[in-house]
Amino acid sequence: MIPGGVCRAGATPDAPAETCALRQSPPVLNILIVTFPFFALVAAGFVAAHRRMLPLEAIPGLNGFVLYFALPCMLYRFGSTTPIAQLLDVTVAGVYLLCALVMVAFAIVWTMDRRIRWNDASLGALVAAFPNSGFMGVPLLVALLGPAAAGPAILTMLVDMVVTSSLCVALSRLDEGEGHGREAMIDAGKKALKGVAANPMPWAILLGALASYAQFSLPGPVEKTAWLLADAASPVALFTIGAVLARSQIQSSHPMPLSDYLPVAVMKLVLHPLLVLAVGLAVRQLGVPLDGFALTVIVLVAALPSASNVSLLAERLGADNGRIARIILVTTVAAFITFSGAVSLLT
Repeated sequence: MIPGGVCRAGATPDAPAETCALRQSPPVLNILIVTFPFFALVAAGFVAAHRRMLPLEAIPGLNGFVLYFALPCMLYRFGSTTPIAQLLDVTVAGVYLLCALVMVAFAIVWTMDRRIRWNDASLGALVAAFPNSGFMGVPLLVALLGPAAAGPAILTMLVDMVVTSSLCVALSRLDEGEGHGREAMIDAGKKALKGVAANPMPWAILLGALASYAQFSLPGPVEKTAWLLADAASPVALFTIGAVLARSQIQSSHPMPLSDYLPVAVMKLVLHPLLVLAVGLAVRQLGVPLDGFALTVIVLVAALPSASNVSLLAERLGADNGRIARIILVTTVAAFITFSGAVSLLT
C-alpha cells in the first residue's frame, strides 16, 4: 500500500470533504462490484459484434459518437471540476513520462528482429506503454477512488496522446522508403502532432482546465446537454471497445506464434505498473513532492489494458494489425484479474 494513496480530502468542488470510494484494505468483492460492470460491457460489445448483432459497419459510428461527442464532454466535466493544480502536477507528469519512455525503449529492443521491424516494433511498444485511460481508465478510476482520481488520470492521458503516441508514430517510419533516418522521423513526428491537434480529447481537457482556473460554468441548458453526453461516454465507450476488439479478431485471424504478442501483453499488465510504482517510490524517497494518492492513481492507470485505438492507428500505418489486436485483446481479458489485483494491493 502506498502511504496516503487512497483517500483525498477536498477532491473537487462537487465532491464531499473526504472522497474515499474504497476503504483501507477493501474486500476483493467490493473491488469486483466496481470493476465487473466495466469489463462486462466490453464483453457485451465483443459478443454483439462477433455474432453480428451489431453490424461491423456500425462500429465507426459508435467510435465517432464517443470520440467527438460523449468523451470530450466527460473530459471537460472532469477537467472543469478538478483543481487546476492537479492538472498541472509536473512531478506526476514527469514520473509517468519517464516510465512511458522506458517502456517504449524496452519493448522495441525486446521485440525487434528480422521479421518485426521498426513499424511493428514501434506500434507494439505503443500498446505496451499506452493504457486505455480515455475509454476505460478515467471513469473506472473515478468509480473506484472518487472524483479526485480524475486529475492525475487525465494528466497521464495528455502525456500519452501528445508524447508517447507521437514518438512511436515517428519511430514507426524509420524503415520506410519515403525518407531516411532523422528526416523520416521528423516528418512522421509532424504528422503525429497534427493528428493530436485534430483529436478533440486534448482540447476538451484544455478547455476544462481553463474553466477550472477561471471558475467558469456553462449556461444551464448547455451544461445539462453536455453532462447528458458525458454520462453516455462510459457505457458506450466500453461497449465500443469490445466491438472493436471483435472486429479486429474477425479481420485478422491468421495464425501467429505466442512469442509475437504475449510478452508485450505481459509488459503492459505487469512491467508497466511495477515500473511506475518503483520510480514513484524512488522519487518520494529522494524527497521530491509526489502525492501518495496521485501515485496510486498513475500506477493503476499503468495497470489498465492497452488502448484499443492503437489498433486503428496500426491499420492506418500499415503495421501488423493482427498482432496489435491480439495484444489489446489479451490485455483487456487478463486485466479483469490483474487490474483488480492491483487495486486490492494498492488500496
